[in-house]
Amino acid sequence: MNIRADSNPATETLFKLAPAVQKVWTIKASLGAVVLVAGVFVFDVARVVTHRGVLPFAWTILVLALATAVCLVLPRLRYRHWRYKLHEQELFLERGIFNRVRTVVPLRRIQHLDVSQDLIEREFGLGKLIVHTAGSRSSDVVLPGLAIDDANGLRDTVKDYILEDAV
Repeated sequence: MNIRADSNPATETLFKLAPAVQKVWTIKASLGAVVLVAGVFVFDVARVVTHRGVLPFAWTILVLALATAVCLVLPRLRYRHWRYKLHEQELFLERGIFNRVRTVVPLRRIQHLDVSQDLIEREFGLGKLIVHTAGSRSSDVVLPGLAIDDANGLRDTVKDYILEDAV
């Protein structure tokens, strides 16, 4: 990992997440979409049984089409707009499709670090770095979609900085 003290996050090249995170996000969105479509399907069945529906299963078809579009497009857009960079004294994150959020986490404010994997991320060899900082507002910063080795390496690099800074 390249760390420079004189770098400017606004003008430099930031690191992308692992490409496999798009598949993970698609699977997670699809699981949520299945629950939503099942609920709408039950609603449509109730409408058909009570003869209140003009077009049987119209809502189910509409929600299924929208959910499919969201599941296919949203993960690609999220991936395109997620970037990060570890600097000498801060972790810089940039994300957001419509609302761009740039987060700067001073390394001296970090309390502890976690590397986490859920079942789906584990299948793709991915993990997320969770940075717990001092303070109450937005005190947990999550960097998702890292190859597990990169997440562990980033955690160790930040941990080394914290230990050096404490001395």
